[in-house]
Amino acid sequence: MAKAIQLAEKAFDEGEIPVGAVVVHENQIVGKGYNQVERLNDPTAHAEMIAISAACDTIESKYLSDCTLYVTLEPCPMCAGGLVWAKLGRVVFGASDSKSGACGSVFNIAQNESLNHRTEVIQGVLEHDAEYLLKAFFSSKRNRI
Repeated sequence: MAKAIQLAEKAFDEGEIPVGAVVVHENQIVGKGYNQVERLNDPTAHAEMIAISAACDTIESKYLSDCTLYVTLEPCPMCAGGLVWAKLGRVVFGASDSKSGACGSVFNIAQNESLNHRTEVIQGVLEHDAEYLLKAFFSSKRNRI
């Protein structure tokens, strides 16, 4: 999770919402990403989606069932859908997202029994560090207006 926090800091420095993510397989980082929505003008360029794509490329598989995604913010519905499609084994996140979280806060796509795969969810890891970055980012945006 510490590496995900570092990536979130990079996003912050680039003016992106500070979310970072890494995918770990057999104790090795096989994919990483941070939000690049503004930079790429791409609403799908979330940290999780970038990390999942990189991991699939690295391990040469569309499925990540033996992998864990560490992400600083609870995945949104789009990203939680990506977790399910990739058959990700586990997601570990820092801060909960009370507005659009899809791993238990608002929705629970990651563990929805109607879907063909359920991802184990662990929440609250380095939560305060992740929340601090998010609060600092949005505070700086509000103060510039």
